[in-house]
Amino acid sequence: MKQDKTAEIEQGERIAEYADRLWGWDTPAGRLRAERRAELLVREGRIEKGTDLLELGCGTGVFSLMLAETGANITAVDISSDLLEKAKQKSSFGNIRFELADAEDLPFDKDSFDVIAGCTVLHHLELEPVLRQIKRVLRPNGKIVFAEPNMLNPQLLIQKNIPFIKRLMGDTPTETAFFKWVLHKQLKKYGFCDISVVPFDFLHPWTPSMAIPMVKRLGFWLESLPLMKEIAGSLLISATLKQPEA
Repeated sequence: MKQDKTAEIEQGERIAEYADRLWGWDTPAGRLRAERRAELLVREGRIEKGTDLLELGCGTGVFSLMLAETGANITAVDISSDLLEKAKQKSSFGNIRFELADAEDLPFDKDSFDVIAGCTVLHHLELEPVLRQIKRVLRPNGKIVFAEPNMLNPQLLIQKNIPFIKRLMGDTPTETAFFKWVLHKQLKKYGFCDISVVPFDFLHPWTPSMAIPMVKRLGFWLESLPLMKEIAGSLLISATLKQPEA
């Protein structure tokens, strides 16, 4: 096993008891951010009842539970057994199956899923091996949709590139963030079309409760400005796998 995978597994073991707080999903602003991301994943992925959905990097199941409300048939995978155990403890949905799996070596047959989705997972991985696996297990004309950190965001630019701050923020050594043009180029290389990579989200998870309404309004306004939106905190990524030529 490569060292970076070992680091991710060990990280899951260390943080399992407080992962949602570390990642900012259990604060008032964090919950709003999670709900918005889930809504975007559902909308852009066209996730609905009966959709065969693979969720990569499900962690503690924050998004698995929200996506399950659509009635989709969800296979949620993570490389950390400790995080998966937390996800299983939370879930009462019969349409989620949690599995231990490496996103760079998926244990599924070719053409298994209609949609592959995830939130803040790709930046932990080597992109090309993951895209090869996604292309293999995704059905022709299937959709991908992910929310990932934006490297043009000033905070993330510092956090992901200065080792001391990276350690201080609890990042693993190999995790990073993305430039949208790099993602677009890579998705095109692996046979995807209708590619969209859109910056969004200026609401920080540690925004005080009383300031959330104001920051939300400001954030939506900034997202409408052509230049300012480029430094938003996240990227919403969606694409369709081309139908093979006859």
